[in-house]
Amino acid sequence: MNFLEKYGLKIILILFLTFSYSITAESKKLLILGDSISAGYGLKESENWVQLLEVSLKTSGKELQIINSSISGDTTIGGLSRIENDLKQYRPNYVLVELGGNDALRGYPIDKIKHNLIKIIDVSLEAGAYPIIMQIRIPPNYGKNYIAAFESIYSEIAQEKSIPKMSFLLEKVALDKDLMQLDGIHPNQKAQKIIAEQVKKELLNIFK
Repeated sequence: MNFLEKYGLKIILILFLTFSYSITAESKKLLILGDSISAGYGLKESENWVQLLEVSLKTSGKELQIINSSISGDTTIGGLSRIENDLKQYRPNYVLVELGGNDALRGYPIDKIKHNLIKIIDVSLEAGAYPIIMQIRIPPNYGKNYIAAFESIYSEIAQEKSIPKMSFLLEKVALDKDLMQLDGIHPNQKAQKIIAEQVKKELLNIFK
């Protein structure tokens, strides 16, 4: 029995395990801390943009494990109350913060919303997770001054904390009734692929 016949199978097994470990070791985790838009309100889990994003990234050769910690109706204070536990439990490399819409719809003070978002980002940084903030927009019936003040906090935070800011999730679908549910607030099933591709493109630019 020659060397390859005697040890060939063991060598192949070792190489396979080493390769498998390297893939696992290089796989990054993204925690999405969001509200109903990311939670997939009114949709099956498999239809949600988050699920579509993970599959699309994998197809493109980008291994990214996505943990969707989004809750319908959640506010910035809700996200702040659970971010520490999420960070300890999942140990993500990145945290995408998609919160603030429900605060604004309830007329919460702008400075309080901003404070909560900054605190979420600070807690993430302290845990070694790289935060990304997502722009949030609200309907035009909340008054120009409030809307302008609210929507500007995302650029302000991105600049103050030197972190990336991503486009509003509904940027390409909100004005198309065919892509929205009857409530006019949540995207429907047809919109999910559009959202997933938008997020994928921006994430790939961030991860370069």
